[in-house]
Amino acid sequence: MSQVFHHVYKFLKRLDKALLLMCIAASVFSIFLLYTMHYNNVNPAVVSSRTWKMQALAAGTGLTIALSLSAISYRFLSKVWYVPAGIALTLSLLLFTPLGKRTGEAADLNWLDLGIIEVQPSAFMLVAFILTMSTHLSYLNRDGENKMNQLHHMALLCLHAMVPMGLLTLQKDTGTTIIFTGVFLIMLFLAGLSWKYIVALGVASPIAGVVLWNLARNYQMTRILVLIDPEVREAEMLGIYYHQHSGLIALNSGGLTGQGFTGGEYTYLFAVHNDFIFAYIGMVAGFVGCLLAVLLLLSICTKVLTVGSVSRDYLGRMICCGVFAMFFFHMVINVAMVTAVGPVVGVQLPFYSAGGSSTLAQWIAVGLVLSVWGHRKREYHMFYEEED
Repeated sequence: MSQVFHHVYKFLKRLDKALLLMCIAASVFSIFLLYTMHYNNVNPAVVSSRTWKMQALAAGTGLTIALSLSAISYRFLSKVWYVPAGIALTLSLLLFTPLGKRTGEAADLNWLDLGIIEVQPSAFMLVAFILTMSTHLSYLNRDGENKMNQLHHMALLCLHAMVPMGLLTLQKDTGTTIIFTGVFLIMLFLAGLSWKYIVALGVASPIAGVVLWNLARNYQMTRILVLIDPEVREAEMLGIYYHQHSGLIALNSGGLTGQGFTGGEYTYLFAVHNDFIFAYIGMVAGFVGCLLAVLLLLSICTKVLTVGSVSRDYLGRMICCGVFAMFFFHMVINVAMVTAVGPVVGVQLPFYSAGGSSTLAQWIAVGLVLSVWGHRKREYHMFYEEED
């Protein structure tokens, strides 16, 4: 029995307690927000008692998975990259079967209906991509010489990224495609991307922007035009711009400290529990609450980068860079959506927004970072002896 307690103590001692506590705090706050939404009857069509209970279940399950992953070397997880990649790819391909479920005005193919539960494969594919891309980049740096800038290796890295992005494009999942692009570019940049590619990317970006604009669907163009053209915005006040306009009203209604978590005059929001939860934070907790919520997420992002900086190897650094980019871009894009700085693309606020798949995926990503932290010293191995 003493041996068991010794291993448990050793395991707990090696955990990154600061990161873990911040993530737990964010998940607990999410559950509390969803509970108050149900209590205040803000939007009973989409928020019920099941909403916060399912979020609590997802967060609890995710925490358990994260703790389990922290006990396994990330180097071992990298060696079996094909397992999570295969699972994520299989779930994504199942979307194109009768199990796939279309949602939204664009009929996005985002959800897999398994009867008892619905799963969003793109959330898990993003985490799997971070692991596989980190493994790929680490392989190109295995001899201490970074070969990623060689043209044929760069072409293979781009092909690696194009596989999941191609599937997301077929699913019409614009938001996650943007996140994937951001994660890929940040990982390349932090891995040591040559200035020649950066210049080439800068030159090609305007051209790519024009091409994408001409390929965009009408509703996608309108979502951008309402942000820059007052006439289009006025015409779409009860159309495409309605949700963002309602979000701004809700966000501003809280003032400095908010209306409180109960008893306020709350604005109706269509996606109050996920895409527009930041507007709800503004309603109930005001500018101060929004600021604290963002600061917590920024602290998590900063801690993830800190873990990467003390990693024992290049692979650990790349995993942390990918997880950082995942959390950071989700946060920035969601806040931009709610504040009408950017178009609505269906990106959730990490940890706070309701969603079992996204919550589980975020905690799995946290588990990878905890593994990097726990195995940053060579002498520590929880369950086995690891060979270099």
